[in-house]
Amino acid sequence: MADEALSAGAVARRLGVAVTTLRTWHQRYGLGPSAHLPGHHRRYTPADLARLEIMRRLTVEGVAPAEAARWARQAPAVIPPDLGARLRRQRQPGGSAAARRPGAIAPQAARDGGGTTIPVGRAGPVARGLARAAMRLDSVAIGETITHALATDGVVATWDGLLRPVLAGIGERHAATAALIEVEHLMSRCVSEALAAAARSHPTAGPPPILLSCADEEQHTLPLEALGAALAETGVGYRMLGARVPVAALLEAVDRTGPAAVALWSHTRATAGPHQLSALLAAPRRPLLVLAAGPGWQADTLPAGVVRPVDLTEAVSLAVAVRDSLEQPTAG
Repeated sequence: MADEALSAGAVARRLGVAVTTLRTWHQRYGLGPSAHLPGHHRRYTPADLARLEIMRRLTVEGVAPAEAARWARQAPAVIPPDLGARLRRQRQPGGSAAARRPGAIAPQAARDGGGTTIPVGRAGPVARGLARAAMRLDSVAIGETITHALATDGVVATWDGLLRPVLAGIGERHAATAALIEVEHLMSRCVSEALAAAARSHPTAGPPPILLSCADEEQHTLPLEALGAALAETGVGYRMLGARVPVAALLEAVDRTGPAAVALWSHTRATAGPHQLSALLAAPRRPLLVLAAGPGWQADTLPAGVVRPVDLTEAVSLAVAVRDSLEQPTAG
C-alpha cells in the first residue's frame, strides 16, 4: 500500500483541484491522507483518493461541501451515480417523501447558507466593511483595514473582534456553497502579511524563549501567526516552525534551540494526536511549559503536565509568565 500512496500534489493533479482545496477538505471535513510513516508527511491511499473523487463529483454537481463530505466518508460502493441530482431535487419545494424511507437519502436542510454576503455576527461595522472588501477581492482595502486595527487596538483585540469573525464567516459561506475559495485564499494571505508586519515592528532581544509549531499534518496556521504577533507585541521572542511539523522534526528543533515553552497548534481532532505532546514531555531538553493550543485538542486526552489555553489572551499570558520566570535572578 505504501508504494501506491500519493502526495497531495499528485492527488490534486488527478482530481483537477488545487492543493489548497485538498487542505480545506482535510481540515474541515476529515478527508485527509491516512498513510503515514514516522517522520514523514502523510500520503493519500487509493481509498483516500476514492473518497476525494466522490467529494469532487458531488461539489461540482452543486451539493453543499459538508453534505458531500458525509457521503464521501462512506464506502464509495454505496454512493449512487445520480446522487448529486437526487440531492438537488430534494432541496426543491415538494421533494419526494420517499427520502425518509430507510436507506434513502436524507433531505437537505431548508437553510443552506446561500447568498453572497459574509456573515460576521455581532462583530460590528469594521468587520462588515472588511468582509465587503474581501468579497471584492480588494487586497489594498483589506490590508489597510487590518493594519489600522492592529495599530489601534492591538493584536489580541484585532484577532478576536475582527479577523476571527470574518474568517469564520468566509468558512461558513464556503461550507454552505462550495464558493469563495478565492476569497478565503486572498483574505488568508492578507491576514498573514499583516500579522508578520506587526511582529516585525516589535523586535525582541536575546534568544527566543517560545517555539510555535503546528501539529503533524496541521495546515491551519493563521491562529499560530496571531499568537506570534501577540507575543512580539508584548516583548516575548519566538520561533515559528509553521505548518505540518512531524514529531521527529519538532523534537529536533526543541533539542537544538532549548525553548522554555512550546505551543503546539491543532485546529481539528484529526491532527491532535496526544502522542505529540507526550513526546515533548519526554524530550531530553523538556520545555518548562507545553501548550496544547487550538480547538483540536480535547481536555480529557491531554497528558499530565500539558496546559490547554482557552484563548489567545491566556496563551500570551502563559508565555509571558514563562519569559518572566527566566528573567528572575536566581538565589545564592
